[in-house]
Amino acid sequence: MPPVDFRQSQSDIDTGHPAIHCNECQSALQSDSQQAVSFLLLDQLTIPIVSCDDHLERFASVCGLTTEDTATLLDHRPAGGICCPGCRLARYNAAQPLVPVEEGAIVAMACPVHQAEIVQRFHTGLETHHHLSSDVSSL
Repeated sequence: MPPVDFRQSQSDIDTGHPAIHCNECQSALQSDSQQAVSFLLLDQLTIPIVSCDDHLERFASVCGLTTEDTATLLDHRPAGGICCPGCRLARYNAAQPLVPVEEGAIVAMACPVHQAEIVQRFHTGLETHHHLSSDVSSL
């Protein structure tokens, strides 16, 4: 998997949002349908996320580098639902931040605490991936 690029173009900076060059991500993010929502299970977290299938998989695999278990994606509501009351209500908050994943993006529909945790895990996973894929001779 190629590394995720967080560089922003001038148009991204002007609008305050990263550009989404993936048409499937744009469609999923603009959809009002609950079918666009997937669920990321990572350790004790169950986070509803929206994106295209490809970028969901990439996000989950990078987050999976931060756990001893696997990061699992479900296309249906998990048994037991979502434990955190704030995460259950987060889908009604229209101001959810985008997390750039290569040329696409995901939206983690979670409470601020769990959003921060999952984004931190993603960034830690990116660093881990970079270290694992770096040239050993350059060390």
